[in-house]
Amino acid sequence: MSLANRSCVTGIGETAYTRGATATAFELQIEASKKAIVDAGLTPKDIDGVIPIGIVSGTADDFIENFGIPDLRFSAVVPHGGASPAMALQAAAMAVASGACGHVLITFGRNISAMAHGNKAGARIHNMPQFHYVTEFEHPMGASAPAQLYAPMARRHMELYGTTVEQFGEVAVACREHAILNGNAVMRKPITLEDHRNSRMIADPFRLLDCSLESDGGAAVVVSAAERAADLRHRRVFIAGVAAGHPDSPGSITQRPDITSLGLAKAAPRAFRMAGVTPADIDVAEVYDCFTYAVIRQFEDMGFCAKGEGGPFVSGGRLRLTGALPTNTHGGLLSQAHVWGLNHIVELVRQLRGDAGAAQVAGAELGVVTGYGDMGDGALAIMRRE
Repeated sequence: MSLANRSCVTGIGETAYTRGATATAFELQIEASKKAIVDAGLTPKDIDGVIPIGIVSGTADDFIENFGIPDLRFSAVVPHGGASPAMALQAAAMAVASGACGHVLITFGRNISAMAHGNKAGARIHNMPQFHYVTEFEHPMGASAPAQLYAPMARRHMELYGTTVEQFGEVAVACREHAILNGNAVMRKPITLEDHRNSRMIADPFRLLDCSLESDGGAAVVVSAAERAADLRHRRVFIAGVAAGHPDSPGSITQRPDITSLGLAKAAPRAFRMAGVTPADIDVAEVYDCFTYAVIRQFEDMGFCAKGEGGPFVSGGRLRLTGALPTNTHGGLLSQAHVWGLNHIVELVRQLRGDAGAAQVAGAELGVVTGYGDMGDGALAIMRRE
């Protein structure tokens, strides 16, 4: 059974994205969830599937109790970092297509400000079981924070293919230009390629403006069976193709034969084949941007260009709203907010509904959203408007 067009994203919700939020991560998650449910034209009692994302998320029981859900028929946990939202779309699509349930809530909340007190990034990673390879292999060499873990991948790509600092900067500048158009973005001050190059070094070759934000907020989406979505509030946005993939073994990046390999390369052909489209058909892209380099690599793995050609591909303003492939039209993790990429899904749905305001891509009918997690897990969903 193909999952193509068997499900739709019917509701989207976001909190304000800030730094220093006073609400807990779960409170932010509940706020975003309520907004997504209302946006779909549903009530909390209509939800019969829940996928809470992230190590700080509420459990299925928390949603039963807080929303008064009378009959929760499906729940799941997807523990793959920033790949989790797109992977959750796959799980939700399977759940509603099989008839296991009718409406699945995918939800995430984050208060990194509260977590940060006395708890550095490296220390947080050591508390996550999926990062035990880091403890064994990378940490003894002084690498613990995500920027340190992924920087060797970027440097290797530069050495092999001639990828440049300016090409990283093209991604950062495009995201910032789009965030300026977004009233719910943390970073709204213009930046230039020169600003990017002059920003302080974090972990060579990553500068400050190559790195995603640390921010607070919540986001949520509702996935419904396609036939049920026909009677809801908005134009249907179908999940036309969806797939997930994991990088080659071993889990430690530095121990792999090719440290630039990502799981998305395995997933992308499956998703495009399911949707019956090619990268050339895509009107708008929301690409997981934990670091600028990750955007370049994901375009290569999705087949928008050959491996090694991602740098030239993103150059010349291609990713900007006026370019050939508008990308991260909300500002992305680099400039809007870091909510594990669930905001990327929210934005793609908004684009395909035609509700993206000043950042709307004219005539957008088909889009792709990706997720990148942990040591290179990857997922993507191709969506189309009715």
